[in-house]
Amino acid sequence: MAVLSLRNVTKQFGSVNAVSGVSLDISSGEFFSILGPSGCGKTTLLRMVAGFEPVSSGIILLDGKDITGMPAQARGIGMVFQNYALFPHMTVFGNVAFGLETRHIQAAEIRKKVGSILDAVRLRDKIDTPVPLLSGGEQQRVAVARALVVEPALLLFDEPLSNLDVTLRVQTREEIRSLQRKTGITTVYVTHDQAEAMSLSDRVAVMRAGRFEQVGTPAEVYESPVSPFVAGFVGGGNLIAGTVKIGPMFETNDTALALPASFAGPYQGKAVLAIKPEAVALFPDDGEGELAALVEDREYLGFTTNFVVNLSGLRLHVSAISSPETKSLGPGARARVRIDWSRCTLYREA
Repeated sequence: MAVLSLRNVTKQFGSVNAVSGVSLDISSGEFFSILGPSGCGKTTLLRMVAGFEPVSSGIILLDGKDITGMPAQARGIGMVFQNYALFPHMTVFGNVAFGLETRHIQAAEIRKKVGSILDAVRLRDKIDTPVPLLSGGEQQRVAVARALVVEPALLLFDEPLSNLDVTLRVQTREEIRSLQRKTGITTVYVTHDQAEAMSLSDRVAVMRAGRFEQVGTPAEVYESPVSPFVAGFVGGGNLIAGTVKIGPMFETNDTALALPASFAGPYQGKAVLAIKPEAVALFPDDGEGELAALVEDREYLGFTTNFVVNLSGLRLHVSAISSPETKSLGPGARARVRIDWSRCTLYREA
């Protein structure tokens, strides 16, 4: 059974549709992420689910109950905000206990519940620490504990890691996923970060201009993007506009690429070709690649090395596992490339 169901949910600000007819079912215990660029409507959608933003049209169901017009405090939903929204004048205990106190739970029960949830987020030793003395990661865990301690039917995250540095962001997202698995709570997570969405989620919705462009598992969205937007946003695929001609060949203003017959089929006409950065194998000039290329830029990232290569005017971003060969290919070096067409997608113009 779906814990959360959206039925044609729309949000209008004047003449602008921030969210346009979104429908969705999220199952019990599922970790579901909404991924998209700034301004796509993902936070607005989350705020409508939470009850902080009224719905212009459509229905929101929680455990089968219509909560569309219900006030936020009556919905039984927990939310972790981007800025955590902790009370700076309180200790860790005071922040986590606040929601229980407003429900008039007995003090002994509050102490028990707060202690248990702080054990889960590994903050029991900070129970009497004022919030301003905590690190950013610790504050984030306090926010999660405060949301979880009231045992909500649904937990919402609004870009909770955007204020953390890179190392702490990776560590904290692992903690969030581990805690979600332990508690089994149904979770909706909003982010603009592809790595967060892919690593945390059971399913991902890629959002664009108020609509879901694609919904699927991380593997489905990454390996089989349904549109050029998804191919570019999830994984940073090279998007190339051109024309499919007899051969089959894919021609741009600068160059032509021979396509496998099975890849293009009988289609001829305008198209967009999406080539994943890791679909391009890069070799020294005397190597085995089929196409000549010039290395324009190299970015060493440790385990991987990113390149920008030029194929007779066609610029491609390439991602390769670092090796002695990649170290030898600096800017200005001549190289050969081979494209793995099984990791590419051709979008025919409608």
